[in-house]
Amino acid sequence: MATTALGHAGTHAYAQKTGLWSWITTVDHKRIGILYGVTAFIFFLLGGLEALLLRWQLGAPDRTFLSPEVYNQLFTMHGTTMIFLGVMPLSAMFFNYFIPLQIGARDVAFPRLNAFSYWVFLFGGLLLNSSFLVNAAPNAGWFGYANLTSTQYSPGLNVDFWIIGLQILGIASLAAAVNFFTTVVNLRAPGMKLMRMPMFVWMSFITQVLLLLAFPVITVALVLLMFDRQFGTHFFVPSGGGDPVLWQHLFWIFGHPEVYILILPAFGIVSEVLPVFSRKPLFGYAAMVFSGAFIAFLGFGVWSHHMFSTGMGPIADTVFSLATMLIAIPTGVKIFNWIGTVWGGSIQMKTPMYFALGFIAMFIIGGLSGVMHASPPADLQQTDSYFIVAHFHYVLFGGSIFALTAGAYYWFPKMAGRMLDETLGKIHFWLMFIGFNLTFAPMHILGLHGMPRRVYTYSAESGFTFWNQIETAGSMILGFSFLIFTWNLIRSLRSGAVAPADPWNGATLEWAIPSPPQEWNFAEEPRVDSRDAFWEMKRARGGAMPEPPHVSGQGIHLPNPSYWPIVTALGILVFFVGLLLHVHVPTVLAGGALTLFAILSWAFEPTGH
Repeated sequence: MATTALGHAGTHAYAQKTGLWSWITTVDHKRIGILYGVTAFIFFLLGGLEALLLRWQLGAPDRTFLSPEVYNQLFTMHGTTMIFLGVMPLSAMFFNYFIPLQIGARDVAFPRLNAFSYWVFLFGGLLLNSSFLVNAAPNAGWFGYANLTSTQYSPGLNVDFWIIGLQILGIASLAAAVNFFTTVVNLRAPGMKLMRMPMFVWMSFITQVLLLLAFPVITVALVLLMFDRQFGTHFFVPSGGGDPVLWQHLFWIFGHPEVYILILPAFGIVSEVLPVFSRKPLFGYAAMVFSGAFIAFLGFGVWSHHMFSTGMGPIADTVFSLATMLIAIPTGVKIFNWIGTVWGGSIQMKTPMYFALGFIAMFIIGGLSGVMHASPPADLQQTDSYFIVAHFHYVLFGGSIFALTAGAYYWFPKMAGRMLDETLGKIHFWLMFIGFNLTFAPMHILGLHGMPRRVYTYSAESGFTFWNQIETAGSMILGFSFLIFTWNLIRSLRSGAVAPADPWNGATLEWAIPSPPQEWNFAEEPRVDSRDAFWEMKRARGGAMPEPPHVSGQGIHLPNPSYWPIVTALGILVFFVGLLLHVHVPTVLAGGALTLFAILSWAFEPTGH
């Protein structure tokens, strides 16, 4: 079994193609994962810079560093960037790179569709951020409440950029979801039953289901809003018989599952890191799987806890309050299982373990404040205050970003063939941990003292100055921690210690092949007979596995590189730019024609070699 997983020894090494064109035309899931990761990290740094500008503005009362309009643009783009261009595609980096490796597959089900999803994501992100170049950045908030998005309140292109950008990004997300759902269902190695899949694969699989069910809802809402703005309809305009609250329902039917789209991959990453550095299997595997599925199911039944302040009435308030309290149960199951995994283990405090444990602590705080919002009276006091800002940052930064960073330190040796510096990693952790808590913990206090969110300044008499100064100082520490991380990445890529195939004594199949993996992943399809497949191989051998050789790959079928995915994505971009320009017919037709031509050319292209 070990020989099967590691491949044939004694064959000639294979040199993968290099150069810009090879990256543009690649359909290799690992390269696409790297493209997702680099692009998303750049967008993440841009979103962080936007946040630092906001914090600087609020660092002193009556400051005029930012105008009200620029402040509106920055907080709208900060939220949009972090969610749709930062956390989601950073998760997609790990989906792309590691799902095929962990299930013993040579590639994803649809390699060209995978490349297409990346290029659509890139073009959507560039279009959104190009709005700054024409002084028309989105300015109505990242969840676009009506009637702030109507032409009466925002007559320029600001909201149109937001609508079109999110529609393009939705195409990318749906394409990726179809691909990875099919990959997990159809391409698992022999013997890898569903209840033998690694936990990261399970949580990612559930995430794809959420994407497939939730993104059509926001797509419909965005189309209706586009019709209101460009064709004179009145879906959300009261003067024409529309209902602004309809937007809230549509957005949050998408928006609350979106929270789990952002956090479930983080759950999966932490569930991979903790067992490896505790030297024991994940505690309560089956309970973890079913609690993840239950979270996803309940996630579609709690959306209106975002709307307690709209006056839905006692029956609706009661139903959504109880559902919100109920969803805390499977989440609590996961927390206790993670603690049970660490308890009694032979713990190794490497950098990934620091971030995984930090995730648990920060996510508990965010989860507890979330349960508080299940109570309508408490929610009425806290809604639209800085308490809410604190809550979702403890969930999405303290949760998702801490876990994604754990994943970066854990899997970087496999992706790059180099080790990240442990000392710099621990400095990064402590600066990030301290900076994060200094930035967001005081927001709980400010919120309960009445500071509303989305205000660009405040008076000295309000009593908000001290905690805002603490938050601004904390944000600078937090920003500096990511400079340390960036330097660690660059330094390690250039001169880091060479990573063996299995630097952590890993439990799953990706550690059975060379670092970085060759294009075809596995020279021969592995056979899986239990959970923690690679640990089982090592037990059967009686010790560590030998370093796997690089092989020639002769006779292995691989998909051909293709430039048609990027051409198709470009056609879609041109089409939507035509819609952005208030249905500029020549541009719309040109984009549609280019897209159709590219898809037809793509369909008749040879499949592989």
